[in-house]
Amino acid sequence: MESVATVSVVSLWLPILIAAVLVFLTSWVIHMLLPYHRSDFLGLPSEDEVMEALRKYRIPPGDYVMPHAADAKARQSEEFIEKTKQGPIAMLTVMKGFAIGTSLLQWFVYCIVVGVFAGYLAGRAVPAGGDYLEVFQFAGTSAFLGYSMALLQNSIWYKRSWGATFKSVFDGLIYALLTAGVFGWLWP
Repeated sequence: MESVATVSVVSLWLPILIAAVLVFLTSWVIHMLLPYHRSDFLGLPSEDEVMEALRKYRIPPGDYVMPHAADAKARQSEEFIEKTKQGPIAMLTVMKGFAIGTSLLQWFVYCIVVGVFAGYLAGRAVPAGGDYLEVFQFAGTSAFLGYSMALLQNSIWYKRSWGATFKSVFDGLIYALLTAGVFGWLWP
């Protein structure tokens, strides 16, 4: 079996960084200028009253479910089953505030991490001087996995709208294609 000379992730710092910047800017355009994500979340009926009712409990930041059962035995209790029948069943994320700068920084770091993994996988499969399309395929597939596939779990387990999930998966496809293009273009 012939050994393939690998391309180190360190030598891919430029495509990793450029791809991250391109994905970051594209995601800004998608979420700020294009209208298709505006329906991802619905407003609650009587939002002010619901917020006021929750405010008095001073719920700490975290992820919550109601009704809640601590274990499998509790989920089988008549009380839990009745609460489930009566509803509403809800999952709630409570935040202390929303610091957009922190979220943007975390998103940019995530874009770099996806680029590192895309570069790592492509670098193990395609030697230096490799074919653009081959680099594109490896980097694009791994970037798509990083940007999109785990999103499906939110609809499967947490009942997030499939429409919102598929829109985000589509965004991930765009991000993956950009990442793949940059890697193919700047491959050593």
